[in-house]
Amino acid sequence: MFRGIKFLPHVTAIDFVGQRFYGFALSIAILIGTIGLVSVKGLEFGIDFSGGIQMEVRADHRVDLAQLRTQLNTLGVGEIELQGMGDTGREVMIRIPAFEDEATQNAALATVRESLGPGFEDRRTEVVGPKVGDELIRDGLLATLLAIAAIAGYVWLRFEWQFGVGAMLTLFHDVAATLGFYALTRLEFSLTSVAAVLTVAGYSINDTVVIYDRVRENLRKYKKMPILELLNLSVNETLSRTILTGGTTILSVLAIALFGGEVLRGFALALIWGVVIGTFSSIYISLPVLFYFKLRDLDAIAPLEPEAADGP
Repeated sequence: MFRGIKFLPHVTAIDFVGQRFYGFALSIAILIGTIGLVSVKGLEFGIDFSGGIQMEVRADHRVDLAQLRTQLNTLGVGEIELQGMGDTGREVMIRIPAFEDEATQNAALATVRESLGPGFEDRRTEVVGPKVGDELIRDGLLATLLAIAAIAGYVWLRFEWQFGVGAMLTLFHDVAATLGFYALTRLEFSLTSVAAVLTVAGYSINDTVVIYDRVRENLRKYKKMPILELLNLSVNETLSRTILTGGTTILSVLAIALFGGEVLRGFALALIWGVVIGTFSSIYISLPVLFYFKLRDLDAIAPLEPEAADGP
């Protein structure tokens, strides 16, 4: 009978929790790097947050970006940014800074279009005022914080308060690390990026809940097992599922990064990073937190079966 391909052994005995200090050191380095990058460089806010006009145009010839930049920056509509798109050299993204009133903004857009001439096809144009951009920044931050609080509350109610605290710390770590990724790579941070951050949080908590569920099950099954040994047993029992789920997710998102175009590339790259950092934090942050909060002292957990109560 065909039993399928075995990528990983079903039984592993890796001392993950024993290596928690290395995990903590790496996490602290990532968080410090994130704080430094965001403080010094900031995020490369897209048109959604910074306001202004963003045009995606396609020329009937290969575009000389330097020449076109010089041409557009003599129009008197502010510092215009250009970025090539695709591999043909004919697609260009043009960003015009925000103006205080809508009439001036529309006049600037008309001036740029006139300067481009008939050799350029306007494929997509977005116009966002500075006030709307500020509101979107506030709403995006609020949505992220509410999502983290709601997820942590769910874990708290489903398990115990120790699990809820572990889940919240893990989520904050993963969200911060993803923001650091955007600051380091200078990928555009837009509303799509907020969706990427929330998706990373969802993936991370899914991985964490799977491990937590096995911890809770083993707490009931092995009531005399030392907590460090029990935590290691739990993560090793779920390791195959964790790696295979993360690997298949990365393969799927990699296809989006390679073939989804410029609009989705930043979203896909952030998700790939989020899967990696989410898997790491589920093992090296969410589990050790349970040890430091004296999880073994929980008396409310009853054994699953009488004969399993005195397991190894």
